[in-house]
Amino acid sequence: MQIDVLGILDVRENGVCIAPSAPKPRQVLALLALHADQVVPVSALIDELWAGRPPRSGRTTLQTYVLQLRDLITLALEQDTPPAPVSAAVPGAAPAVSAAAAAGRRSAKDVLVTAPGGYMLVSGGGSSDVREFDRLAGMGYRALDAGDVKDAARLLREALALWGGAAFADVQAGARLQMEAMRLEESRLCALDQRIEADLRLGRHRELLAELTVLTSRYRTHENLHAQFMLALHRSGRRGEALDAYHRLRTTLVRDLGLEPSARLRRLQQSILTAAPETPLTEQPPAAAALSAARATAG
Repeated sequence: MQIDVLGILDVRENGVCIAPSAPKPRQVLALLALHADQVVPVSALIDELWAGRPPRSGRTTLQTYVLQLRDLITLALEQDTPPAPVSAAVPGAAPAVSAAAAAGRRSAKDVLVTAPGGYMLVSGGGSSDVREFDRLAGMGYRALDAGDVKDAARLLREALALWGGAAFADVQAGARLQMEAMRLEESRLCALDQRIEADLRLGRHRELLAELTVLTSRYRTHENLHAQFMLALHRSGRRGEALDAYHRLRTTLVRDLGLEPSARLRRLQQSILTAAPETPLTEQPPAAAALSAARATAG
């Protein structure tokens, strides 16, 4: 099975898409796909579908959605099932065994399993873009911690390339999927932050300016992105613009959150103030992603 949720929902069994077009069955599949190979409790699926106010027939309706998904899975599994051979009936012979059964193929109930208390989507060792993102990002973080900056930048870039848009972009998300989408977006921002950190250490400050201009406009209170933008501007000989970026951030933080910039950001501003435009600043420590994330809000 191939599972993609980092953008448009695309779940394929045997190369065939099994994502339904109806909104609620699509929600069920999205939550099951995100937690593939794990049991998702019935209560979690009901909460996702009806936000704590399920109808009396909620469980029965959920079972109907599961049956609809299994119908789609069955169609996908049949795509490469060869037709049974046509032969004359022999009196007294045992009934012919289907090609799928003889080959030991999975059935829809093997793919979407009814488990005690819930349901589980079995990936069969297939791919998941979320798992691959976590794997590549984790390797990138470890490479950066080990000082292998070039490899870190490459791995984090590969991880970020898996994103085709916001998670579950075309799913009518309930409370559970919205929470999961926020968690995944935070993971993406952390990986992006660290990839920019690696690129700065590699001296790619001029290449980063356009990207950081867009990012600081979108995440207007994300301190680390602004710190990276200031550093890239300064190293490009644009000290005045670096200081302007600081003042814009400070104005936004005070107005929107009632907060002053962190001590780290104030130290960076002072370093830029006292350095000549062409003088590189001392290397900053690795991105303080957790601190920035706590203050980050979309602009």
